[in-house]
Amino acid sequence: MRHGLDPAELPFMRDDGADETVRVPDAMAVIRAGKAITRGPAGIASGPFWAETLVASARDGDPTVVRATFEPGVASHWHSHPLGQVLYVLTGVGRVQRDGGPIEEVRSGDCVWFAPGERHWHGAAPHSLFGYVSIQAVQGGTAAHWMEPVVG
Repeated sequence: MRHGLDPAELPFMRDDGADETVRVPDAMAVIRAGKAITRGPAGIASGPFWAETLVASARDGDPTVVRATFEPGVASHWHSHPLGQVLYVLTGVGRVQRDGGPIEEVRSGDCVWFAPGERHWHGAAPHSLFGYVSIQAVQGGTAAHWMEPVVG
């Protein structure tokens, strides 16, 4: 099991200034689309996906905001977020599941809340892309704890 994932470990969540991701600003900021789109890192999903970190931080309580697109049939590994996660569906058809719960289908405009520490996964339905924006806050220097792949 992988534990805390420091945002700096992800190419789309770096804090070294090498990308154009906006760090949590002190005042209003307009974040232009397409400035930090990268392939999602290996080891956190069943296949390729695209991600764009819109806001990144490693400071406790600060939000990280990511726009992601999963190809048909691709799902994240099991994971949790120390302070919970909001997942807002932008496009396509997705599937979400909390540990021990049923698989739910979600569509454009749906919003999903995962409670702090709640083990879950999300991904694209077999026949559709799945695009979403996720918002999760940092605690202990991480916004996500990544676990094993979803089986079945």
